[in-house]
Amino acid sequence: MHQIRYQQLDVFAARPGGGNQLGVVIDAEGWTDEAMQAFARWTNLVETTFLTPPTQPGASYRARIFTPRKEIPFAGHPTIGSAHAALDAGLCRPSADGLLHQECAAGVLPIRVENHDGERVLFVQAPPARVVPAPIGLSALRDVLHGIQTGPLPPAFVEGGRRWWIAEFADEAVLRAWHPDHAAIGMLARDTDSLGLCVFARSSEPGVELAVRAFPSGVDIVEDPASGAANGLIAAYIAHAEPAGALARGYRVSQGREVGHDASITVRIDGAIWVGGRTNTIIDGAVDWPHA
Repeated sequence: MHQIRYQQLDVFAARPGGGNQLGVVIDAEGWTDEAMQAFARWTNLVETTFLTPPTQPGASYRARIFTPRKEIPFAGHPTIGSAHAALDAGLCRPSADGLLHQECAAGVLPIRVENHDGERVLFVQAPPARVVPAPIGLSALRDVLHGIQTGPLPPAFVEGGRRWWIAEFADEAVLRAWHPDHAAIGMLARDTDSLGLCVFARSSEPGVELAVRAFPSGVDIVEDPASGAANGLIAAYIAHAEPAGALARGYRVSQGREVGHDASITVRIDGAIWVGGRTNTIIDGAVDWPHA
C-alpha cells in the first residue's frame, strides 16, 4: 500500500499536551467516504480530518471532518489543525493579506495566519450565528442547571453551522467544580437536535476573560477540552447581547482544565467572529490504510 503522510496535533494548547487532539491525513485524494469513516473510527479521536484538493473557487484546499461516527460540516479545532497541517505540508500559502480559504461542508471559510513572537497563530472566521427560538422551551435547560445561579446573560439556544444550548454561570469557581448530569444533557441534545450545552463564566484570572466548558453529549462526547465552534457561538451571543460590553471586541478563553487539559483560545470580534490559537505537532509520520 502507498503510505500517506499523517499528523497528530495538539490544537489550542496553552502548554504542550494541553489542547485538543486532532488526526490529519494529508493528501487524502482518492480515499472513499467509507475509508475515511473507517479510519476516523480507528483513530477514535474526537475528530479526524482528510485534506484533498479544493472543489470550490477561491479555496486553498478542502478539509473533510469526521468523528468516529459520521462526517460533520464544521468544527473549530479541526479547522485550525487542518490549516496548520496544510501549511506544514506545503499544500497552500497565505495570500498577501495573510489569509487562507479552507473548503469544508459548511462552505469556504477564511483563516488568518499570524506570527506571534515567532510562533504561528491561526484564526478561523466562524460561520454566522444567531439566537433561535428554543424548540422545547427553556424549562428543560433549567432542569439541567438545577441549583446553578446563572450570570447576567440569560440562557439561549444558538445556531451557527451547529446548534448549542448556552448558559452563563454567575461564578467561575462553581463553573469549574460543576458535575453535570450528562445523561440529562444528552437527552436535551437529542430532543432539540443540538450538540449539547456550553457554559461559561467571566474570569478574574490574569490574561483570561472567560472560562468555558462544553458538553457535546449529542455526539456522545462527555466534555470537549477545547471547542472552537462552541466558542464561536458564545462570542456571537455575547456580541449580540452586550454590543457595548467589555467583551464586545474580543477576549481570551480558558477551557479544558476540568478534564486534564489546558487550552487557550483567543476570540476576536470585528463584525465577524474570529476564533484562534496555537497548534503543536505531536506526531508526524505515515498512515498505511486501504483507502480505495
